[in-house]
Amino acid sequence: MPVEITSRRNDLVRKILCLSGSAACRREEHRFVVEGARLCADAAVSGAEVTALLFTERAEEKYAGYLEPVRAAAKAEFRISPSVASFLSDTKTPQGIFCVCAIPPETGPFPDASEEKDYLFLENMQDPANMGAVFRTAEALGFGGVFLGGSCCDAFSPKVLRAGMGSVFRLPLFREAQASAAVRRLNEAGFATLAAVPHPPAVSVTSLRYSGPSVAVIGNEGSGLTPETCAACSARVSIPMAGRAESLNAAAAAAILMWEMVRGKAGGGCS
Repeated sequence: MPVEITSRRNDLVRKILCLSGSAACRREEHRFVVEGARLCADAAVSGAEVTALLFTERAEEKYAGYLEPVRAAAKAEFRISPSVASFLSDTKTPQGIFCVCAIPPETGPFPDASEEKDYLFLENMQDPANMGAVFRTAEALGFGGVFLGGSCCDAFSPKVLRAGMGSVFRLPLFREAQASAAVRRLNEAGFATLAAVPHPPAVSVTSLRYSGPSVAVIGNEGSGLTPETCAACSARVSIPMAGRAESLNAAAAAAILMWEMVRGKAGGGCS
């Protein structure tokens, strides 16, 4: 039977609030919070380690189908009052379902081009909505994983989780403090590393011919790639624009580049 929680001062409630609002807390505890029926079910089905499941009585009735796999995976269950659910929620219309999951361990061996998979590399991306959207696109297009270089925002923040629609549960992540060094390693591993830049000198993404494994390298929303990381890449690419805008949103640029990489695989070498 689920343990009843009705007080906002409950220790678990306080801990979940900390995990939701603080990247430092998530790093220290190695846990993160998922909110919503669909996302919680997605976490469980995707194999996330669910350490606790919390739900209101109404949510237990309304979202029974979604709760089933989470209940099967959760190590502990708690039935919470509506006031506690509102207190914990990060959304305007809470569904009354939350789960606490363990942050997965660092992804294993550094990728090798012999795997014939493309990857995405994000340097200093700070907008959680952009990061989540990029994750979602990378998964949809079959990318092998995403590198998080430099000072990217937390991949397990509530906003990233919502924008990514659960992609973070299934997409391998590689954290690299030194982005330029990691790009050089990718070059040595046989990848073509493509620096996305808004201006010439750069090759148009529609002119490149993609056949071998490649890595799309996307920079910060405001300042783009650092000079060191850009210089480390094997090629610079840009997206042709007809309007007056100087650059594209980082998530939009990443989506276009990833799509061109996938679409162009029938061509010759990447040059």
